Amino acid sequence: MKKVILAYSGGLDTSIIIPWLKENYDLEVICMAADLGQGEELAPLNEKAIKSGAEKIYIEDLKEEFVKDFVFPVIKSGALYEGKYLLGTSFARPLISKKLVEIAEKEGADYIAHGATGKGNDQVRFELTIFALNPSLKVIAPWREWDIKSREDAIDYAEKRGIPVPVTKEKNYSMDRNLFHLSHEGSDLEDPWNEPKKDIYMITCHPENAQDEAEYVEIEFVEGNPVTVNGKKLGPVEMLEELNAIGARNGIGIVDMVENRLVGMKSRGVYETPGGTILYKAHQDLESLTLDRATLEYKQLVAVKYAQLVYDGLWYTPLKESLDAFINTTQKNVTGTVKLRLYKGNCMSAGSKSQYSLYSQEFVTFEEDDVYNQKDAEGFINLFGLPLKVRAMMEKNTKK
Repeated sequence: MKKVILAYSGGLDTSIIIPWLKENYDLEVICMAADLGQGEELAPLNEKAIKSGAEKIYIEDLKEEFVKDFVFPVIKSGALYEGKYLLGTSFARPLISKKLVEIAEKEGADYIAHGATGKGNDQVRFELTIFALNPSLKVIAPWREWDIKSREDAIDYAEKRGIPVPVTKEKNYSMDRNLFHLSHEGSDLEDPWNEPKKDIYMITCHPENAQDEAEYVEIEFVEGNPVTVNGKKLGPVEMLEELNAIGARNGIGIVDMVENRLVGMKSRGVYETPGGTILYKAHQDLESLTLDRATLEYKQLVAVKYAQLVYDGLWYTPLKESLDAFINTTQKNVTGTVKLRLYKGNCMSAGSKSQYSLYSQEFVTFEEDDVYNQKDAEGFINLFGLPLKVRAMMEKNTKK
């Protein structure tokens, strides 16, 4: 029998894909579950996959690689999709796909299957990565083929085959969880007028329920990468776990947005990203201290394009690699410590310092100084404003 490697999460879609592949393609199904920090979700997967009809399952611990090679580069880039989304699902997909390709090559499989719908972004992210890493592999995307039309249909399909699924028809959010974030889509969230229910949050507490005292956190960076939290040196995974715990108890990192999917439609998502939000804010504060104006402004332009590339599944592309090279160059002096004040959903600047700081109190002071001649500003303004003066003169003359 030919083999297919299935990107398996144990959720509704991938649970029913196992029997569907066997019934419709007569393939030997091998599952691959990526451990990106989902925690207790992974524990039952081995037994569940086999009972659902899989021949075997790989559960790959990718947490270290995920944080070091995917989370941290995106934080350094400053990328936010449409100014709000921290891309937690987007940059997890290329890593999962990379591992799927490796296992397919190891097992001699001809196919890779995924549970992304034909309406979503993930189908693009999975398949573009497969194209980039091994274009000889064929992709099976059941949501683009089968007769199942809704999540309710999928639940019925599972029940008929005795496959337990972690959703009900009453609470059937589509969720994606990793060490960086948790996303919620579907169900009552499909109406953008509906406020998210308070019990939807599984990582971050609702800001109204956060602790009543403000909490301070200090993060030290070396060349753009975080290395300590409150003076403790931590590895990448421990770093994000610690910041998640700190952010969660302070209600940090909830984003509710309507975004533009790559496939052309708008969708509504609610995201929980406590540690990532803290890292993003701290890194942003340190860059404001250590980057010159021209570099910072251009890097902000790059961040918009970078976010679009990551969102669109173009991680393994020459342009993305080139932008990484630019970003890494800008980070050489992004070394220092940032202090943030966290309080009921708010993540506020509370101080920053760096040996590479371009901030000079001696120049900027409102008190008397010996380094700046304020008379120099007159000539600067005359030259800087000269085009405006010339244009105004022209307009005045042409009206005569």
